[in-house]
Amino acid sequence: MLIPIIYEDNHVIVVEKPVNIPVQEDATGDKDMLTLLKEDIKVRYQKPGNVYLGLVHRLDRPVGGVMVFAKTSKAASRLSDAMRRQAFDKKYLAAVRGKPQKDAGRLEHYLWKDKNKNQVYVKPKGKEGAKKALLEYNVIASHRELALINVALYTGRSHQIRVQLSEIGCPIYGDQKYGSSVNKPGEQIALWAHELSFEHPVKKEMMSFKANPPKEYPWDAFNIIQQHEY
Repeated sequence: MLIPIIYEDNHVIVVEKPVNIPVQEDATGDKDMLTLLKEDIKVRYQKPGNVYLGLVHRLDRPVGGVMVFAKTSKAASRLSDAMRRQAFDKKYLAAVRGKPQKDAGRLEHYLWKDKNKNQVYVKPKGKEGAKKALLEYNVIASHRELALINVALYTGRSHQIRVQLSEIGCPIYGDQKYGSSVNKPGEQIALWAHELSFEHPVKKEMMSFKANPPKEYPWDAFNIIQQHEY
């Protein structure tokens, strides 16, 4: 499988991650983003030996959208540091069941992960191991029982957007883990990494990249995605 490349130079490669591909090798043994991209770079540039590719951030396996990888260790170090300092601007689109009470808002929760179950829970502040999770959202459109939401992510907690939206009564369409009461098996989760902005690790220029979700349900119920930029 060839991964769509949005931008590439000697230091970084920005791609559109397809849905249902793990970012790195997992227990399934399925081909992952790191392996696929390394193989692609090796072939395109006829590189001998191992290809370096640094993982800077992650997307859940069922989630697609914009990702950046580092092509040198220096770029990886600088981008990882920027990620820790929350200097990345990450925006997502989500199609949710129901509609938030407010058309725009800021969500702050404390999330605790059960690593054995790979499940994240909202816990009271002060709970040992619970980490602050922060995002802002605004409702772009609605269609029947669904709403299209733009999410600005300020912390990168595991399953954060999925858990926080579910906590306010708006689980993401197709999310079996955090919306099993309203979603059916086989539905593709409607969460998409729509925009990624960061300072280039070497050129020090601000860069911004976008990718639209696929033209399929539930995304195609919101024609507004293709007509406007968010």
